[in-house]
Amino acid sequence: MRMVLKARIPTEPGNELIQNGELPKIMETAIAALQPEAAYFTLDDGERTAFFYFDMTESSQMPTLLEAFFMDLHAKVSLQPVMNVQDLRTGLSELMSGT
Repeated sequence: MRMVLKARIPTEPGNELIQNGELPKIMETAIAALQPEAAYFTLDDGERTAFFYFDMTESSQMPTLLEAFFMDLHAKVSLQPVMNVQDLRTGLSELMSGT
């Protein structure tokens, strides 16, 4: 299932990770684990924030994929299913056909 992971990194831990050179390594490890179809980096409520759109096949993957965000980044993490345009078209078509 296509998911969006939002990781909001608090300022102080983020500053420390940048100063000690760890943030790029942590992000590269996360990208390698998630293999996202897209990743975006921005600010949310004044904090560094990353959005990763990726496929999660089993809910049992959650600890493996998410713990680094909690442990290494002290991030506030959210995870939810999302649809792309084709998924929406398929879902609406099935809704309209009653299946």
